Amino acid sequence: MQLQRPDVHAEMQRGITALRRSDFPTARDAFAQVVGAPDAPAQAWLFYAQGCAGCRDWERSLHALNRVAEVDPQNPFVMLMKADIFAEKGDDRAAVSFYRAAIRRCAQLQQMPGDLPQRLQRATAMLARLEQRFEEWLRAHLADEGLAQVPPRVSEALAIASDRQPIYLQQPTSFYFPGLPQQAWYSPEQFPWVAKLEAAVPEMRAEIERVLAGEQGLEPYVQEHSERASQGHSLLNDASWSAFHLWKNGKPVEENASRCPLIMRLLELPPIPRIAGRSPMALISILKPGTHIAPHTGMLNTRLICHIPLVVPDGCRLRVGGETRQVVEGKAMIFDDSIEHEAWNNSDAVRAVLLFEIWRPELSDEERIALSAMFEAASGYNPPSGD
Repeated sequence: MQLQRPDVHAEMQRGITALRRSDFPTARDAFAQVVGAPDAPAQAWLFYAQGCAGCRDWERSLHALNRVAEVDPQNPFVMLMKADIFAEKGDDRAAVSFYRAAIRRCAQLQQMPGDLPQRLQRATAMLARLEQRFEEWLRAHLADEGLAQVPPRVSEALAIASDRQPIYLQQPTSFYFPGLPQQAWYSPEQFPWVAKLEAAVPEMRAEIERVLAGEQGLEPYVQEHSERASQGHSLLNDASWSAFHLWKNGKPVEENASRCPLIMRLLELPPIPRIAGRSPMALISILKPGTHIAPHTGMLNTRLICHIPLVVPDGCRLRVGGETRQVVEGKAMIFDDSIEHEAWNNSDAVRAVLLFEIWRPELSDEERIALSAMFEAASGYNPPSGD
């Protein structure tokens, strides 16, 4: 016999009271009466699902949650409860799917009702545990297959798949060239000239130490230009990150270059672009103690940035994409700066690296010629003023 509306209201109150004291059998019984009515609200089905879940009655709970999802498919409570149920049943893949969906949904909400913040906090912790468990299982499986060390790119793909790392792609702020590999780091062994620069680090360091002693010729690395819109960099006009320019806008900075003759000769070895008004570009990048260069991307993806660390105290790091590396004095670092990167000097001393750009090795000679001509034309663009 169908309950009359006053009885439905009474059963709702009985069920809610039972849920508050964690009396799940009573709550399940009460809300079973309510959802038996043809016009039972979605909230009643949600409460019924809670009562069933408290009794470990997974199938009825999932059925009730599906009824709610029919009218409210983006309900975060439904997603979180489903995730919890699948986790309890040992179906980690299903649980992870619903935890991720719920976390994304909660991020879209301006306000989170009821105990949703607490549920979200538990879900985030549970998701981390499940993903760690899967990764440990997978690494053990790979070890059984003879892969004690997971290849770096496989490891990165695993981090992306488990949502521990976003996908980092080239995002140059000025010019994008299509078809180039999305590769953050390049091995110095690919470039035969690197060994000569690394071997000369002690002599180059001596030149730079004299520069650092007087600080003459240093200027903020990121400077505001009145003819360009500000990018809002956190170190804008800040001497905490300074530059000692050797080549700037395609021309040598004579006064600075004269103080570093060895470095200037060595800069003839790499395939530095020669573009009027733009390149060569070479400088000493100086990072003061305790300075953090916030995440950012470079202007172009047609080049790679080379660091030759000359003065490096402990505590200096560089992240490009998803990989963070220690900066080691005398060891070259070559990377695509159009992929998000950041740097730290967590020491109590100055860090100084020789920084310059080179052509990407994937570009053909014909493409380099065309790009050089295009960049030079863009730099010289000066349309006639209107009447």
